[in-house]
Amino acid sequence: MEETNLLADTGLIVGLLHKRDQHHEWAKQQFDRVSAPLYTCEAVLSEAFHLLEPVPMGPERLLSVLEREIFDVSFSYFQHADRIHDLIRTYADLPMSFADACLVRMAELRPDRSVVTTDEDFCVYRTVGDERLNVRLPDT
Repeated sequence: MEETNLLADTGLIVGLLHKRDQHHEWAKQQFDRVSAPLYTCEAVLSEAFHLLEPVPMGPERLLSVLEREIFDVSFSYFQHADRIHDLIRTYADLPMSFADACLVRMAELRPDRSVVTTDEDFCVYRTVGDERLNVRLPDT
C-alpha cells in the first residue's frame, strides 16, 4: 500500500541518503511505502544538505532526489511567518528549529498529514488547537 500526505523531516532524508546513518534501513522502508510527492520545506532541505556535506556524494545524492521531483517544496515561509515565529518562541526551551516550526505549520494546515521523522521533539509539539501531531518515528 502506497501512502501519500507525508511530511518529510531532515532525519528521514539524511537516513535514506547516508548508508551509515543509524536510521538508514528505517528510512528506506519509509520511502518504499510512499508515493510521490512527499511534502517538505526548504528549511528541511537546507538542514539535509548541511548534514550530508561530509558524506561522500551526499549532496549529489540529494540533488538527484530533488531532480526526480519526489518532494513538493511549495510551502512558503512568508505566508506563515507569524505562526512560525510563535512556534519558535513557544518551544524556545527545546529549542525548536526553524525547519521544525515550518513542518509543524505544514501539519496544522493539513491535519491528515503525518510527520515522518527521527526527531522525538515532534511528539512534544502541539498545533494551534493544542492537538498532537501525527508522527512516525523509527522503533528505538
